[in-house]
Amino acid sequence: MRILKFVLCLAITCSLIYVFDNRWVIKGNPVPALGKFLDPFDGFWRNLETSTPTESITLDLPGLHDKVTVVFDSLDIPHIFANNDEDLYLAQGYITATHRLWQMEFQTHAAAGRVSEITGEGKNGVILNYDRGQRRLGMVYAAENTLQALGKNSKSVVMADRYSKGVNAYIASLEYETLPFEYKLLDYKPEPWTPLKCALLLKSMAQTLNMGHKDMQMTNALRLYNKAIVDVLYPDRDTPEDPIVSKPGGWKFASILSDTLPMALPEELIKLTNKLPDPDPNTGSNNWAVSGAKTSTGSPMLCGDPHLNLNLPSIWYGIQLNAPGINCMGASLPGTPAVIIGFNDSIAWSLTNAQRDLVDWFRITYQDDSKEQYLMDGKWMNTKKVVEAFHVRDQQIFYDTVIYTHWGPVTYDESYHAEDNLKHYAFRWISHDGSDEFNTFFNLNRAENHGDYMAALDSYSAPAQNFVFASVSGDIAMRVQGKYPARRKDEGKFVLDGSHSVNGWQAFIPNEQNVMDKNPSRGFVSSANQFPVDETYPYYITATSYESYRNRRINDVLDSSSSITTQDMMALQNDNFNLKAAESLPLFFQYLDTTTFTKEEARAYAILRSWDFTNSTQSEGASYFEAWWTNIMTLAWDELNNEKIILSRPTSFNTIKLIRDKPDLSFFDIQGTQEKETARDVVRKAFTFGVEDIEDWIIEHSDSSQSSHNVVRPTWAEYKDSYLTHLLRIEALNVHIKAGGGRDMVNALSRTHGPSWRMVVSLEKSGMKAWATYPGGQSGNPGSPHYLDMLGRWLEGRYFPLHFLRTPEDGDSAAKHRMILNPRER
Repeated sequence: MRILKFVLCLAITCSLIYVFDNRWVIKGNPVPALGKFLDPFDGFWRNLETSTPTESITLDLPGLHDKVTVVFDSLDIPHIFANNDEDLYLAQGYITATHRLWQMEFQTHAAAGRVSEITGEGKNGVILNYDRGQRRLGMVYAAENTLQALGKNSKSVVMADRYSKGVNAYIASLEYETLPFEYKLLDYKPEPWTPLKCALLLKSMAQTLNMGHKDMQMTNALRLYNKAIVDVLYPDRDTPEDPIVSKPGGWKFASILSDTLPMALPEELIKLTNKLPDPDPNTGSNNWAVSGAKTSTGSPMLCGDPHLNLNLPSIWYGIQLNAPGINCMGASLPGTPAVIIGFNDSIAWSLTNAQRDLVDWFRITYQDDSKEQYLMDGKWMNTKKVVEAFHVRDQQIFYDTVIYTHWGPVTYDESYHAEDNLKHYAFRWISHDGSDEFNTFFNLNRAENHGDYMAALDSYSAPAQNFVFASVSGDIAMRVQGKYPARRKDEGKFVLDGSHSVNGWQAFIPNEQNVMDKNPSRGFVSSANQFPVDETYPYYITATSYESYRNRRINDVLDSSSSITTQDMMALQNDNFNLKAAESLPLFFQYLDTTTFTKEEARAYAILRSWDFTNSTQSEGASYFEAWWTNIMTLAWDELNNEKIILSRPTSFNTIKLIRDKPDLSFFDIQGTQEKETARDVVRKAFTFGVEDIEDWIIEHSDSSQSSHNVVRPTWAEYKDSYLTHLLRIEALNVHIKAGGGRDMVNALSRTHGPSWRMVVSLEKSGMKAWATYPGGQSGNPGSPHYLDMLGRWLEGRYFPLHFLRTPEDGDSAAKHRMILNPRER
């Protein structure tokens, strides 16, 4: 019996050791090796930080040529002081990795289509499907081309190589107990960092910002309706005349193109039930610069707030870089060298997305089913077949063959989304072309004046951005910079016949002919993703959509302001005024019949009537308007909600314009009813449905056991329910917040998108003064006090001063702790 008990205990012990020492997948969800993960000495407990260091730390770092001093301020922002560029970028890579290594690696795996290596194929193969999509979009192909291009510039090579060496120095120092939390949770280890990963992060940002298109949707609309209807629903310029740069008749050049595009469209509708996701329409940004003539200090001011996913860890990483020839501070992108948005001793700059259509799709005609050759200008050209290997965790290697053509990769075929007929279309994307953005930021970080800024941007290709500029010497400027195809009328709006090279991009707009402005008479420059230029600009411009509201609100405030202070600029960045509601509600009210209202509708109407058009956290009017507007768009464009034929809705601005100007438009007739509705009926029914949606929300969120006095009210913060999303998309790691703002407001804080970095700079000759705030913190470790320590201030519209140091000793008052990095003796 004793032997039996011993054997039984031993078996149970061995089984528990086996269970707790191995990773498992339960119902498609990975479970870490709990023994290691829960280990009180080396498990996730080691990632809990109760405080940050207060004493100086000295480390020997391989690859350094000289000593590097890093001063960390109270927010854990590093101020790096090096004696040469090579050490500067090595230290930047090392320091950034200490805070954000897992984020950096996970994002590059996502860009390269390698997430399934970490997590497995996912439920119903969703993660493997995502990875295949990334490879079939040519993300690694794009990064490799960029790496080849920057290899021609010694400065860019130094940046990428030394940054990578710094990251690898940190990786080499890690043991299991010091691994970032997510590595322990997912039970894997980091791999060596390479310059290709730096390039992948830039391409990942380009995918977020410049991969939007509507070619298939527009082609279907043209086939279903006609060109006249398409022009009514989707006009090229469907926004108010308030572009980034307006100089009617001031463009002293003609288009380098003179021919027209012979459109050759597919004969059948494009059916696509599982199209790869488009970039989120909430992605955007604001930036502006005001001349000293309009400020209280007499010095220019510059402001910027890029609107991106509200991710955790935070997208940006605050940093200062100092070495001979450079003293620069601002927001860096973890995984790439340099400062992307910021300022130095002489200038400041920020970016917004240029929105341009930089994607085209081309129908490929193969010679036969082998797909070895395709037709081009009457000749059969060879394809290139790339076999992609997916090392899916816990499974055998999965292989996928991607065909490349003159245009680019063929994304969809019989083996990928075969249920649809978007087969044999090649994907042409501007970011597939080699480019060297590293050189741009190397020079921009060191720029001293407008001429330097212009020269730095000449090497910038993608993602296309609106670069705002201001200098201590008093200049302000805006340049809509990118590598833009010189398009013919309607080029880029529809899918094209890929058997004729004439259908492709024939030339690119010369840099000197890109949209730009300097020191305009109105005293400011601004951009908020609106149409870039007035109608006299000689090149055809198209995009998925352009902003119509944020830009006008910003320009109205700036135009009417004088003696502007930095506090005024911060208030404008946090402005919650809903211009769309202010312009549309008077029209919508005219269409309502108040005599037929239910009790709930009467209350909603009264709330909307008294609303000040501000989407504050406590506003109920904002919630009722949003519910009403959502139903207007659904009812107005119900014909376009086809499950298999992909189509796009018209923009918000054009929808309101059509409701006002074409109320009898046939599209306003609601499908599924016997009546023939007009815009008036759509607005009325949408109001009823919107109120019902709000009432359902109240019931869902109220405690049925409570009295009517404790019913939850639909305040905007509660109704919107914004949250910061952890990159792993695990709900327990997300952070829900109570916030105002919204998509069409200057404070463009929607449910999951918003201002990812806010910065205000006063460019005073006595010295730069700058403030910033962002949602999260410097650390990527959920157990660190610096993981979310900036979130509260960001929500409240409060900023922290950026301590812009000239020497390490200048930081004595601001320093929380220091790190001395010494060369490791060989």
